[in-house]
Amino acid sequence: MTRASSERVLAILDLFSEDRLEWSSQDMMDVLGYARPTLYRYLKVLKDTGFIAPMQGGGFGLGPRFVEMDFLARKSDPLVAHGQPHLEALAGQFPGTAFLARWYGERILCVASVSRDARARTSYPRGRPMPLLNGAAAKAILAYLPRRRQRQLAEQAGDQSGTDLLDAFRTIRRDGLATAHGEVTTGIVGTAAPIFDSSANPIASLCVSMEEAAYQATDSTLLADAIRTATRVLSMDLAGPDPRKTYLISAGGAP
Repeated sequence: MTRASSERVLAILDLFSEDRLEWSSQDMMDVLGYARPTLYRYLKVLKDTGFIAPMQGGGFGLGPRFVEMDFLARKSDPLVAHGQPHLEALAGQFPGTAFLARWYGERILCVASVSRDARARTSYPRGRPMPLLNGAAAKAILAYLPRRRQRQLAEQAGDQSGTDLLDAFRTIRRDGLATAHGEVTTGIVGTAAPIFDSSANPIASLCVSMEEAAYQATDSTLLADAIRTATRVLSMDLAGPDPRKTYLISAGGAP
């Protein structure tokens, strides 16, 4: 399969979203502009490999191959493997939900979470993209991106806060921590710190979210220190044995 063909196949998968879980072949052709024989050839490849599945009524939905790949991703992702014990420890120490949010492309999504209370509110379970510019989990990552990239993302998201947002990022870098009250879910407070890869680039964040009343009753200094300690250890685990990179991450910043 050529690169162009691969990109066209991926474009079919990109059609599916939380707002549109099922597509007819006609709707696919209308949106993508593919000729019928071309579309059917790609659909056959996707059906045979389990990435899409026929739905009742003649449409198509995502197939079971994604369930299999999600299992493999959970098993193979070093961020989840190293982060799970930290999530369990934080969830045992503080109310609400402890979760890992990963940054990729232009999306931020939860990849793992732990809560000691089944009633804890969370709007973004594993796999659901989070708001790009709102919430502690996202801001803890974006604060460590190059300034030009921050401006670009803000413009793409239609953000009008401009300098205010960049100033907020500067404060987060200074503190090594982001806190957001009700920015993603009304009444929920999130506290997060960044996680860096082996090149000291921000790839994820660890966040603890809880009800506002619970946050007010929690020692915020203790919470912040616990999160920063967990992300520092996680970053060093992901950085490997390079002393220079480990020093940079331990110092709380990227080069």
